Amino acid sequence: MKPRSMFAEFLGTALLVFFGAGTATLSFGFKITGTSLSAGVVATALAFGLVLLVLVYGIGPISGCHVNPAVTMGFLAARRISLTDAIGYWVAQIVGGVAGAAGIYGIVHASSIYHTSMGLGADGYGKSSMIGANAAGAFAAEVVLTFLFVFVILAVTRRASNATVAGLVIGLTLTLVHIIGIPIDGTSVNPARSLGPALFVGGSALSQLWVFIVAPLVGGSVSAFVYQLLYPKGEEKASVEPAREEQAH
Repeated sequence: MKPRSMFAEFLGTALLVFFGAGTATLSFGFKITGTSLSAGVVATALAFGLVLLVLVYGIGPISGCHVNPAVTMGFLAARRISLTDAIGYWVAQIVGGVAGAAGIYGIVHASSIYHTSMGLGADGYGKSSMIGANAAGAFAAEVVLTFLFVFVILAVTRRASNATVAGLVIGLTLTLVHIIGIPIDGTSVNPARSLGPALFVGGSALSQLWVFIVAPLVGGSVSAFVYQLLYPKGEEKASVEPAREEQAH
């Protein structure tokens, strides 16, 4: 594990949490989008998607821009990263997630209208869910959303020729899962992203944190299984050759 890669994962995760969860805090805590929940959902979804999009191009060549323990789990299960590297990434991502949340807290805490119930973009179910989703509903949602997100990353990064569009596809996928996930439980799909804010908010955000750690890791693992089923080794080239041949004719 190269220190440069670990630092890239730390920095990327910190920035993801700062911009994504920071926008959620401003939208739902400070209500800068007004009383419209839809506006807050869209603003937060776009913030997460856009920051990941730029990070893929910024640090992708260095570490692959996982910035998410669930993504690293998917790559580990798909045998595209070693266990040693995965552990290093997980440590860097967790520390980065806490650092990003600390940055948000440090800024908004200085506001004269800040109060602890603003949440710092923490995830949650029950009373913390816009639709009142219970733990089972939140768990299921996180597995499905993380499955789609990590599967798309595994698929779009399987060929080096996809590098030019990978960031766009990955960023849009994260935006998509947030649009449906925010009303359900705030959307995690990333244990490090959930851990950071929960540590500062405490209360139910911390007691419910297990859902947003376990479910994304399950979703990431399932995505690796489906990825290997659809893209077995030795068939990557064959999977795209027919389309090229049809275009030639």
